Amino acid sequence: MIPAIKRVGNNKNSESKPKIRVAAYCRVSTDSEEQASSYDIQIKHYTNYIKKNKEWELAGIFADDGITGTNTKKREEFNRMIEECMAGKIDMIITKSISRFARNTLDCLKYIRQLKDKNIAVFFEKENINTMDSKGEVLLTIMASLAQQESQSLSQNVKLGIQYRYQQGEVQVNHKRFLGYTKDENKQLVIEPEGAEVVKRIYREYLEGASLLQIARGLEADGILTAAG
Repeated sequence: MIPAIKRVGNNKNSESKPKIRVAAYCRVSTDSEEQASSYDIQIKHYTNYIKKNKEWELAGIFADDGITGTNTKKREEFNRMIEECMAGKIDMIITKSISRFARNTLDCLKYIRQLKDKNIAVFFEKENINTMDSKGEVLLTIMASLAQQESQSLSQNVKLGIQYRYQQGEVQVNHKRFLGYTKDENKQLVIEPEGAEVVKRIYREYLEGASLLQIARGLEADGILTAAG
């Protein structure tokens, strides 16, 4: 027989229930000053948000700054957070919205299911979705699809904008790392004399039979830097 435990009133031993280890994930899409400010605000918000709940324990703030959300391959902090979840160090993740977590439907659902298998919930604050709810994955699939569509639409708009500028004769080239050329006040490519001489030298030496390594070593010996410095 298992004897009943006598309790007075509604008293419970609060220490017997372990706290939920909660982590937050933050991300901003660009490295502009405005977005950097948003990045700092998100970190501060979730630190306070988690610490205010007595049943929660802060398991870390994971934040990727200035990285695209189209896929998760380049998000170091995101991937580190997933690793910690798999290692059993996190019980729940809070993030601002589905589009902050992942804009690719397959990636989003892959990680949600991977976490669900470990009994780890993800709470999306903006959509008010908890992935451990029975309706969570249905809503998640719909919202993630919309987020992916939005990302693809933005990407298409950027491509159309670049194409339009090409048609107007405006050259879209990062001239800061373009040896031999720069841009004038009208945003047109113009020859940069000092760099142009280096370009001519490279071509001349190559035509004379020098290997790429020999050309590079010759430039290094003369203290000539690459376009990136």
